[in-house]
Amino acid sequence: MPKTLPIVACMLAGLVLLPLIALLLNLGHWDPETWQHLYQHVLLDYVLNSLGLTLGVGLGACLLAIPAAWVLTQYHLPGRRVWQWLVLMPLAMPAYIIAYTYTGILDSSGPVQSTIQSVFDVSVGEYWFPNVRSLPGAIIMMSLVLYPYIFVLARSAFSEQSDTLKEAAQTMGYQRWRYFFCVALPLAKPAIVTGAALVMMEALADYGTVQYFGISTFTTGIYRTWFGLGNEQVAAQLSLLLSVVVLVVLLLEQRSRRHLSVATGDNHTRRALLHLSRSGQFWTLVFLLCVVSAGFFIPVGQMLIWIFQRLNSQEWPEFLSLILNTVTLAVAAMLVIVLVAIIIAYARRLSTHVGLKLLAQLSVMGYAFPGTVIAVGAMIALTRTDYWLNDTLGLEVGLLLSGSLFALVFAYLVRFLAVAIHNVETGLGRVTINMDMAAQTMGYSPLQRLQSVHIPLIKGSVLSAMLLVFVDVLKELPATLIMRPFDFNTLAVRAFELASDERLADAALPSLSIVVVGLLPVILLAYHIDKSYQPRRTS
Repeated sequence: MPKTLPIVACMLAGLVLLPLIALLLNLGHWDPETWQHLYQHVLLDYVLNSLGLTLGVGLGACLLAIPAAWVLTQYHLPGRRVWQWLVLMPLAMPAYIIAYTYTGILDSSGPVQSTIQSVFDVSVGEYWFPNVRSLPGAIIMMSLVLYPYIFVLARSAFSEQSDTLKEAAQTMGYQRWRYFFCVALPLAKPAIVTGAALVMMEALADYGTVQYFGISTFTTGIYRTWFGLGNEQVAAQLSLLLSVVVLVVLLLEQRSRRHLSVATGDNHTRRALLHLSRSGQFWTLVFLLCVVSAGFFIPVGQMLIWIFQRLNSQEWPEFLSLILNTVTLAVAAMLVIVLVAIIIAYARRLSTHVGLKLLAQLSVMGYAFPGTVIAVGAMIALTRTDYWLNDTLGLEVGLLLSGSLFALVFAYLVRFLAVAIHNVETGLGRVTINMDMAAQTMGYSPLQRLQSVHIPLIKGSVLSAMLLVFVDVLKELPATLIMRPFDFNTLAVRAFELASDERLADAALPSLSIVVVGLLPVILLAYHIDKSYQPRRTS
């Protein structure tokens, strides 16, 4: 193995850790006055709202995902294979977009309340209507689009449980629902807890929804502290505090699964599906239809209505510019991230050096942190590098790093490297060591083996990594909002700006564009799930 490969891999992994190191270095810069202000006025709101949002979304997503996963793995339903695809569709809908859409639907001038006012001849204020711009409203919005994280894992756990358990439970007199609550659900708990932890971290990381709804959480507090109070150090310290909360969620998730195991069945047999009564099928289909419609079809339908209403007044040149900016940025970030992932994963495969393996393991931590935290750390690190280049070296390059698109690509690298590395390492894991040895005996160098042997064999994994990273970059809002250069907009940022100005109909076109592109990995995921598990019916 060439000596340069592990050195380059270590340098890249260390570069990815710079934002987190920059945040840690800010612990020494304490500002008592700002912290006193935060403590007296807003810090308690940040803690309580973040905690309520996290727990509420975790519970709400479980209530939607677990029943859907159970009925689609255990029972024969009309169009069951189609429903397995449909229940994943809300995953393509970013939380901030569904929040804008339902605000327009449920607002006092929206179609729902307008119909109530017309039918009952009442005016605004003469009747009670729930306020969607509230903490419960944010919990519902996020639950509707995040439950597929739990659904995928719960469905896998339920499908892998042994049929012998069900047969044993039946001999003991367990009815279907008692078997579910006493046997199946406890055995699926490790997968459900993992999915719930992912959902809770996504809720903690959200910025667009809580900002639009006016809810004070850590993510909005970090943004206000930096850009409102102009205090970089306290913003970094708030980011570290939020990171501690995220790590606590991860530790609790790992601890809860420590002594749990899952009973699996024979992978070579096909699971028999049970039958429901007509009324049972009807109410099950109603439940699935309500979940999918609320999380995907209703907001998409409303966005289409807005787009057609504003078709003649759309600013098409601006929209095309947004498309160009977004695609260019996403492609550039995708190529950089996947290339770095290949280098680190391949060097980790070839090397036994403990330092490299440790750095590679730490480099994927960025995915566990919210985009706001990554953006703050990256901006601090790049700004200080710019100051060092200008003041110490006297290069007079200005804001070469922190004021350009390099800053955005760097933040995306830190945030989404884990997604690419996971896919690349999965592909490399399917390449046997015998292939490496055979290529080595033919005189191939490690780089030649990578180019001629590994890349062709892991092409599917690399393409999957590229697709997932592309869509993640496309949907990312807080990091883009904080680190974008002046006069540079993306679809996500423009949708956020228009919605913040209450121009919801104008925000529909960029929002729907994000959703349509976001469907690509959902379709890929649904295809792999459908391919991996096909049960048989009972006779």
